[in-house]
Amino acid sequence: MTGKRHSTTTAVALICACAAAVLAAPGTAFASPAEPLPPTKRSLEQVRKEIDRLYREAGTATDAYNAAEEKAEKQSQEIVRLARSIDKGQARLEKLKARAGAAARAQYRGGGVPDEAKLLLSDSPSRFLDGAGRLRQGQHATKSMLTEMSRTQEDLTTYAKDASAQWKRLEANRKAKAEAKKKVKKKIAAAEKLESRLEKKERERLRKLEEEAALERQSAWVDTGILKDAKGDATSPGKKAIAYATAQIGKPYVWGAEGPKSFDCSGLTSQAWAAAGKGIPRTSQEQWKQLPHVDVKNMRPGDLIIYHKDASHVGLYVGDGAIVHAPRPGRNVTVAGAGSMEILGVVRPDK
Repeated sequence: MTGKRHSTTTAVALICACAAAVLAAPGTAFASPAEPLPPTKRSLEQVRKEIDRLYREAGTATDAYNAAEEKAEKQSQEIVRLARSIDKGQARLEKLKARAGAAARAQYRGGGVPDEAKLLLSDSPSRFLDGAGRLRQGQHATKSMLTEMSRTQEDLTTYAKDASAQWKRLEANRKAKAEAKKKVKKKIAAAEKLESRLEKKERERLRKLEEEAALERQSAWVDTGILKDAKGDATSPGKKAIAYATAQIGKPYVWGAEGPKSFDCSGLTSQAWAAAGKGIPRTSQEQWKQLPHVDVKNMRPGDLIIYHKDASHVGLYVGDGAIVHAPRPGRNVTVAGAGSMEILGVVRPDK
């Protein structure tokens, strides 16, 4: 088992090292944009852009689906909590009612004669006064009990209203989740249909075009000198998150998945940090909203890089200008250039 772990770690290190060498290499040569593309290749480039657009829109819808699912789960848990509170409150109210009834019956049995007459007729005035004191205590206790009954009834009314509101929100999020799911499937189906029309050689060339486009963006990003300042070291939790993420390399992207057999982009990053002992938001958009932001030049391994203007994609930075991420349907968890996509910003889970 130890040997296998060592072998895997070595393989991952080699992957990252090789990727870093290629990804960080400045001045990589590319075909000049001025050079006209052959008609077939130009058409294939248009197909690539269309497929990329569809998968990006699917990614946005996936984030919406994940967010709705997370909210629905929290609301279901809240409804269960409220139901338990209502059950306990009703049991408490029944006990209070029983005590109030017993007190009322005792007061009725002891009533009907004025206190002055009871004092005159009593064989022992001191015993009467003791009894009167106990009666006053009992009256105070009864008043306190009635106040508690009223408060319990008010709590039950509040719980019921809260539960009703949560049910409405739950239903709204279920509808949002269903709509997002429908949109995800539609976009993925359109992209897959477009790609399925290509012949095998064209699909191979399409993949090569994707790689070339990513490498060109990465090279331009590295040439800005951004990595000269990004010299921070991973924290202990950051190293654990990286170890988890790199161990998932080769597993397929599946929208809405968060392991252990498959992942979507934010499913991978949230589970990586969960493995490091740090809970973070489930979706890339919420990761962008809720986690502390840091400048790209100050990023360190373990940070999350958020992509695109709508924060619809995320990868885990592993250092040397590379990320581990779950790219899109039809692709597996892999190492990629941190600058191979449009960077929105960087967030730090353990700041």
